[in-house]
Amino acid sequence: MKIIHKSIVKELALTFIITLAFLNLILMMEKLLKLSRFLSGVGTSAGDMVKLILYLQPQLLLLTIPMAFLLSVLLVYGRLNLDNELVILSASGMNFKGISKPVFVLGTLCFFINIAVSFHIGPKSSILLRKNIATIITSRLPLAFESGTFNTTFKDIVFVIREKPTADSFKGIFMYDGRDKDESRVLVAKEGQIFTSEGFRANISLKDGFIHIAQGNRTIEMFFKSYNMLLALESNLPAKKLAEYTPFELLKEMQGTPQEILSFQLEFHRRLSLPLLCMTLILLAPPLALVAGKSGRLGGLTTGLVVFTGYYILLIYCEGLVRAGDIPHVIGAWIPTMMLGIGGLYLFWRAGRR
Repeated sequence: MKIIHKSIVKELALTFIITLAFLNLILMMEKLLKLSRFLSGVGTSAGDMVKLILYLQPQLLLLTIPMAFLLSVLLVYGRLNLDNELVILSASGMNFKGISKPVFVLGTLCFFINIAVSFHIGPKSSILLRKNIATIITSRLPLAFESGTFNTTFKDIVFVIREKPTADSFKGIFMYDGRDKDESRVLVAKEGQIFTSEGFRANISLKDGFIHIAQGNRTIEMFFKSYNMLLALESNLPAKKLAEYTPFELLKEMQGTPQEILSFQLEFHRRLSLPLLCMTLILLAPPLALVAGKSGRLGGLTTGLVVFTGYYILLIYCEGLVRAGDIPHVIGAWIPTMMLGIGGLYLFWRAGRR
């Protein structure tokens, strides 16, 4: 029987890795799109994008590991059921618990991996992601300004510079400022310098120029020797998120407004419930595969997606009830996992009695 178990474990592991990579790729696209919009104004190299992709992975693994585990079990055991191999194993004297032993092995491994992601790897990667974005902005923002081209890095502002002697200085600048719709401005200066300041805003220092301000039917002109501008990037730099806290830090940082404390509490329970979901799926996946496997691989894939869609809809709904004050945060955070656990325990017990 060890040979059979090893064979099933290998097939499960291969299917799990492929499914995990596919799910991460799909979920990563949306996050990469947001980052590309944010960094489009300053530009990024291929090496920078590779780093950002790597730092994004642990944030996704907390969600995709349970999903990939369920899909891999449904696909592999569904095939075994479709080929009547499970019937042969049962007829040879192996009970349902023995048939499900490879699932216990992979599920336990997924549980410990997700615990590591939740408690250490995920928060570290989130911190590194934010720091890497900050480094890209700090080092590349001056390089975004090129002579003789229109620059729209800043929202509602257009820059054109004639000459760029160094990476952070320029000569002959024309700027249109449309941030105030009722008071548009045109600024012209002989020279200037750009550098990033606190909060990752751009500090632009200009010398020897004038500002033309249009206010309805009248205009105002002001001349200056020195003029400083503090401009925000088109998108806000990702602030420190709850994903950067470990579960122990979440407990320590539960302070502020009631809504902020509630967000910390929900995130803390989510960090515990998602890894435990892998253990819950150990009981749910094998009996579910007996039913889904009769319709082939497509049936297993559909069943897995339906289960997780229902789980996340219920999770979001319960969190909404918690934020509305209808149920306690502990109950709201654990209802979806508990329901899957009770359903899995019943189905596993029922499949074992056949």
